[in-house]
Amino acid sequence: MSAGFAGSLCSTLTDVTGAIQKPTTAAQGFTESRAHLLRRGILKLLEIKDSDIRMLTLEQCRDAADKGLHAGGAFSATVPLVALFYGGFLNLDIVDPTRRGEDMFVLSKGHAVAALASIYAELGYFDRSVLRNSRSWESILNGHPGPVLPGIQIATGPMGQGLSVAQGFAIAGRTNPRFDSYALTGDGELQEGTIWEAVMFAGQKHLDNLCVLVDQNNGQLDIFSRMVFPTPRLEAVFESFDWQVHSVDATQYDGVYAALEQFRYGNRNGKPTAIICHSSKGHGACSDFMNRHKVVIPDPLMEQELDMQSRRREARVEDFTEFYRAVDSDVREKLLEIARSMHLEISNSDARAVVGPVLTERAAPRPKQIRYDAALLPAIDSKKEYAASDIITAAMKVFARDELVVSIDADLASTSGLEAGVAAVDQKRALNVGVAEANMMSIGEAFAALGCNTWVSTFCPFFNWQVLRRIAVGHQERLESIAAPESWLSAGHGLDLTFLATGPDFETRTNGATHMGNDDVTMFDGVGHLKIVNVSCPRQLLEVMKWIMAGNRGLVYVRVMRAPSRVLYGPDYSFELGQAQILHENPGDAAVIVSSGRGVHEALAAAQECGVRGVGVSVVDMPSIDENFLLSLRDSGKLVVFAEQNNGFIWQNYIKVIARHGRGPGRMLTVNTLTHEAKPQFIHSGTYEELLHAFRLSPPQLADEIQRSLT
Repeated sequence: MSAGFAGSLCSTLTDVTGAIQKPTTAAQGFTESRAHLLRRGILKLLEIKDSDIRMLTLEQCRDAADKGLHAGGAFSATVPLVALFYGGFLNLDIVDPTRRGEDMFVLSKGHAVAALASIYAELGYFDRSVLRNSRSWESILNGHPGPVLPGIQIATGPMGQGLSVAQGFAIAGRTNPRFDSYALTGDGELQEGTIWEAVMFAGQKHLDNLCVLVDQNNGQLDIFSRMVFPTPRLEAVFESFDWQVHSVDATQYDGVYAALEQFRYGNRNGKPTAIICHSSKGHGACSDFMNRHKVVIPDPLMEQELDMQSRRREARVEDFTEFYRAVDSDVREKLLEIARSMHLEISNSDARAVVGPVLTERAAPRPKQIRYDAALLPAIDSKKEYAASDIITAAMKVFARDELVVSIDADLASTSGLEAGVAAVDQKRALNVGVAEANMMSIGEAFAALGCNTWVSTFCPFFNWQVLRRIAVGHQERLESIAAPESWLSAGHGLDLTFLATGPDFETRTNGATHMGNDDVTMFDGVGHLKIVNVSCPRQLLEVMKWIMAGNRGLVYVRVMRAPSRVLYGPDYSFELGQAQILHENPGDAAVIVSSGRGVHEALAAAQECGVRGVGVSVVDMPSIDENFLLSLRDSGKLVVFAEQNNGFIWQNYIKVIARHGRGPGRMLTVNTLTHEAKPQFIHSGTYEELLHAFRLSPPQLADEIQRSLT
C-alpha cells in the first residue's frame, strides 16, 4: 500500500479509461460496457469511503483537546479529498513520502486538516492514535497541517500560499523524475492576492502537471452562509489566465472523479487544471449545526451525528452489495482489488474499513552539500572594487553546476545577479516570477522542501513577512520532526532557503522611502529560525555563499550591497555565523566602532579620522550577531559605538544580550536611523552622501560624536 496503493489502482483506472475512450479496443478484457460498470462500482466505493472519512473526522473532533472542528470547510472538502486520494489518481510512496518523483499534494486550505488527517491515518502515514487528543500541546496534529505530521510537506493555513508552493512542486515536476502536483484551496482564501500571483504565473509557465481543486463552499469565517463579497464566476477567471477549467457538482462524486480522470489520464495541453468544486459549508453533515466555520460539538449531538453517519454508510454498503452481486465475475474481481486499495474489506454484505497499518518509515538522511570546483570560483583582487551582483553571478556559474542549486527572482534579477549566474548553467533552474514576491518565496520553499539549495531575491523591504513567517513555521516543524526519536524526517530534511536581500541600509539611495531597507533587519530579527547576515565586503560575500553551499544552513537572510565596494578581507578569510571580525585595532584604543555592511567602510574611515585627531578607535565588523563578542565589548571598559545605517540591529541585540546576562549597558554610543527618541522611522530619498550626513554617519561626523563622548 505504499507506491503500490497508487500503482495498482492507477493501473486499473488506466485500463478502464482506455476502454471508455477507445470503445473498439478492450483493455485487459474490459469492453466499454464493462468499463462503465466498473466505473459505477468505483463511485459507489467512494461513497462508502466518504462515510468512513467523515466518521473518522467526527471521532477526531470528539477526542480533540478543545472538542473543536473546522466543520464547514472539512466536510465540504471531503468529496474532493476522497475522490483524489482513493480514486487512483495519485502516485504516492507512503513508505517514503520524501522520495523525489512521487506526486505532491498541498492542502492550501489548512482548515480542512481534520479530513486530511483522517485519510492519512487510514493510508498509513501515521497511527490512528494520532487522531486522538489533537490540538493539544502534546499532539503532532494541530489545527492546521505542518511537517511535524508525517507526509505533510509544508505548513499551511487559509492564506492562499499553498497554491504557490504546489506550483513550485509542479515546476520541479517537469524535470526528471517527472511528477504531478495537486492542491486544494478554498474560495475564501481566493480573496488573497497571493493566489492570483500563482494563477497568473502557472498559466504563463504552461504547468499542465498542476491540478488545483477549488472548494467553492460559498462561506467563510464571519459569514458561513455566503461570501463577504460576491465571488465572480471562477471558471471564467481561471480560463482568462489560460487554465483548463472543469466546473463540477462536489456534492457527489461523478463530476469530481471525471474531472480528475481527465487531468490524470487525458492528453496534456500545456494548461494547468482548475476543478471548481461547487458545494456548501458542512456538506455531508447530517445536522445543520455542522455548517458553521468552526464548531465545538456537544456530546449528545456528536453521538447523534455519528449514528446518522453510520446509518448512511450502511445504506451505501447495501447499495454497493446489490450492485456487486449483479455484475459478472470479472468486474467483481476488479472491484475487490480496488476496494482493498481503498482500505475496504468486502465480505458477504459488509464493507469493513481498514485503518493502517503504519507504512511510513523514517526517511534516509538527505545529503545537502553542494558539489563544486573551488578553483573555478571568481578570484578577488584586493586592489579592486566589486559589485555584489557580479560576485554572485560569477560564483553561481560554478555552484549551479550542481543540480540542487535553484534561484528565483522577482523582477530584480539585474540587482541580485542570481538569474544570470544560474541561467548560464541551466535556465530552467533560474526563474523570474515578475513583481510577485509572495509567489517567489513560496516557490522557493517548494524547491527547498524537495532538498534543493534555493535562493530567492528582491529588495530588502519587499519580502513578504506573512509568507516568511509561515515558511519559518514549516521549517521549525521539520526541525522538530528531525529531532524526534520516532518520526518521518531525518538529518538533511530541513529547508535550505536563502533570502538574498538587495539594497539594504542606504544602498537604494534615491529610490524613495518605500524602497529603503533600514527597518527590514530589525523586523525580521523576530522571525524564528531566521539567520541574518549583513555583508560588508566582496570576499566576505563569496565566503558567505560557500558557507551556505555547505548545506543544512536553514533559513538565511543575506543583505548585500548594491553599489561596488572595495575589498576588506584577505584571501585567508572564511565566514562563520556568529563570528565578528576586528578590522582595525591598536593597543590603548579608547573606543570601538561596531558596524556591518557598508557602514564598516565608513567606520574604518572614521577611525582613521579619529587617529589624525589623536584618538585611538578600533573597528569591528559584525556581519551576524556574535553574542560572546558583544559581552566582551561591554566588559572592555571602552566606549562602544554602534554605527549602523539602519534602525539599530546590532545595538538592539547588544541590549538583549547584556540584559539576559544581568548587566548594565556600560559605556555606549548609538548612531543609527532611529529618531532622537529612539523610535523607528522611514528614510526618504537622497544620495548616499546626503543620507550619511542627514543621520550623522559620515566619517567626520562619527569622529565628532566619538570625540565629544570621550571628553
